[in-house]
Amino acid sequence: MEIKELILKTLQESEKPLKGGEIAELTGVDKKEVDKAIKVLKKEEKIFSPKNCYYDATK
Repeated sequence: MEIKELILKTLQESEKPLKGGEIAELTGVDKKEVDKAIKVLKKEEKIFSPKNCYYDATK
């Protein structure tokens, strides 16, 4: 599974918005890679940031 897909799946399954570090812990992916994927997912409008440094999947 690609990192982006893994992050998106993690956010969809989470009941609350997550920080980049929390996503990295849950997925086992390096935080720098998580940050890169988050940037791309935000640009694709698949995730959004409800508050600073937190991310959630677009419904």
